[in-house]
Amino acid sequence: MNLTVSQDFNFKSPIEKVWLALTDANTLARWVMANNIKPVVGHKFQFRNEQWNLIIDSEVLEVEEPYKLSYTWVGGGINTTVTWTLKHEDGTTYLNLEQTGFEKEDQAFNGAKYGWAKMGEDLNKVLEEL
Repeated sequence: MNLTVSQDFNFKSPIEKVWLALTDANTLARWVMANNIKPVVGHKFQFRNEQWNLIIDSEVLEVEEPYKLSYTWVGGGINTTVTWTLKHEDGTTYLNLEQTGFEKEDQAFNGAKYGWAKMGEDLNKVLEEL
């Protein structure tokens, strides 16, 4: 079985601002967790949360600025791929998240669904402050 977490968000922010929030390590850390991302295909980086003793190993797979970003998300017992797709229409930036590769509907899958929904709310707050 190959399950996908899919979520849609929309923001009253320019697409470039949302792209920055996805690709700038300091901004991304404000709504996901500490990281050393660079939007360069092949760049290997980590997300780190010391409070949860969690390290996520990632590698950038695809960069199509400012429309698409994809990277691996390996850690916490899962080996998945996260893909962000953006589009801007009529003053709104639409952001779609797909995290693919879950093998079963377990705690990791449900945790991702809950976690990304929460982080999407946090992203909205970060965008208002940028």
